[in-house]
Amino acid sequence: MTARILVVDDILANRKLLEARLTAEYFDVVTATNGAEALAICERGEYDLVILDVMMPGMDGFDVCRQLRKNPATTHLPVIMVTALDQPSDRVRGLEAGADDFLTKPIDEIALIARVRSLVRLKMILDDLRSRASTAVTLGMPDPFTSALAEDGLGGRALLVDDRSASASQIVFALRDRYLVEVVCDPTQGAARALSGAHDMVIVSLGLQGFDALRLCGQMRSHERTRQLPILCLAEMEDRARVLRALDIGVNDFLMRPLDSNELVARVKTNLRRKRYGDKLRDTLQTSIELSVVDPLTGLNNRRYFETHLSTLVAQAAECGRPLSLMILDIDHFKAINDSHGHEAGDRVLKGFSKRVRKVIRIPDMICRLGGEEFVVVMPDTSLDVAARIAERVRGEIERERFAIGDASDPVKITVSIGLAERGRDNLPDGLFRRADRALYRSKASGRNRVSADAA
Repeated sequence: MTARILVVDDILANRKLLEARLTAEYFDVVTATNGAEALAICERGEYDLVILDVMMPGMDGFDVCRQLRKNPATTHLPVIMVTALDQPSDRVRGLEAGADDFLTKPIDEIALIARVRSLVRLKMILDDLRSRASTAVTLGMPDPFTSALAEDGLGGRALLVDDRSASASQIVFALRDRYLVEVVCDPTQGAARALSGAHDMVIVSLGLQGFDALRLCGQMRSHERTRQLPILCLAEMEDRARVLRALDIGVNDFLMRPLDSNELVARVKTNLRRKRYGDKLRDTLQTSIELSVVDPLTGLNNRRYFETHLSTLVAQAAECGRPLSLMILDIDHFKAINDSHGHEAGDRVLKGFSKRVRKVIRIPDMICRLGGEEFVVVMPDTSLDVAARIAERVRGEIERERFAIGDASDPVKITVSIGLAERGRDNLPDGLFRRADRALYRSKASGRNRVSADAA
């Protein structure tokens, strides 16, 4: 894995040392000498990760990091702070400023490379989501980038897997004012609880007795339901090799014992803030996908969805030698409703119509709104004779009871014309649709409020 790394340090020797180490791992490295220069480079969106020295003249690293987090264009950019400061309070200050990690000089080269790779991997996932979400925003979706700036990482539920009661009590006490913590001593039970979907992150002790904690982390990373859950590992100083392995298999963060309560809180906040940012991007993407295939008025699938899936359904029916029928429905004289009562009344009719049709057709049948007052129903495993009986039930249900169109207006009578066709030997979706459309035309030409079938 390669990436573009920005190294920011006012001391030439430090820049050269980091550049050499990262270049040897095939990263593309550029350096900056001060905070203002770094902010300008990051604003252009040219880099995947920033390694930032804390002690710099003018704008120090803490200020630079805070500026990066305030800017929607750079709020997602991973930042590793590097400094000679080695007190827990210094690490907390860096994490509170928005850093993803805080490394102390002299830098452990192996730890640095492992952390860089872990953060770059996460950045690439978020970049893909950001790109797709940006497209959704241009289509009118809510902007997830601005709302991410207000996220503070507070609140939520954490699952703690730790078989040492004293350690678990310390963690629960440290997080008590900000998070709900569920403690599980049995790792097997911990894996099951993680799958429940009731938690926002998982904290795992690497010192579990009689169980490989890394295997538990790997299981959570391999399962779809827990793949996005942040995992924070608790390790002893002698667990360095296992910590690096944890980062390699997808653990998000780690904390060395003896635990500092403030650093624990800061790391939990950092990971939850990042998770919620990713969740917002995924929600935006999912909503945009749904909007692209769902009719917003009726909640039915739209013409795009129908055209995409009809070919597949016809091919499946042909492969299995099963029948498939298509029903096209057109509300009779719908324009007159809009002209006489207004478009709001017309919308009420369309919504009521779709509900009645859904009530009559079967669960496997696919109903879509083609546009305007025209609908279509695809009926797998359905011969033309059976489809005709279903269509007649639909026609009768629509005619049976008038449609309410508003408080001040009397209900109106609605009827529907229907055309039917069954999959032919040519197995062409377009041909099936054309034949059902011809049958619909015959229903309308014959006086409407009737069902016609094309038996060709």
